[in-house]
Amino acid sequence: MAVSKLPVRSCLIDGEAIVCDENGLAVFELIRRHDAGERAVLSAFDLLELDGKDLRRKPIEKRKELLAELLNGSQVSIVFNECFGEDGGIVFREACKLGCEGIVSKRLGSIYRRGLSPLWIKVKDPNAPAVKREAEEDL
Repeated sequence: MAVSKLPVRSCLIDGEAIVCDENGLAVFELIRRHDAGERAVLSAFDLLELDGKDLRRKPIEKRKELLAELLNGSQVSIVFNECFGEDGGIVFREACKLGCEGIVSKRLGSIYRRGLSPLWIKVKDPNAPAVKREAEEDL
């Protein structure tokens, strides 16, 4: 297990399993393939607990900083999900150009809340293949 190789006694990481294509883009359909387990990595978004200390009430930027430090230089199949401080519209436009499904914007200073939060907003590219597939499945 990848977490056991990290230099901590315990941690709780929020993330999503992904499989990337040859261009390094996470592609949802690839995670469904029979060989996905060999290529899957955890894209880590957030650090909720570290060595017994509950971090959920810490600001998102502090949790991301601690997560980046924890994963820095690790040779495990957990990757830090980069965050960008630029204008959300610009980040979204560039993400769409790359073929990403969309972005999640989190207000600086926000604490961790499970479920939906008005401080965390997911914006999807309606032209992304995964988003189109979701729309077709909802019909």
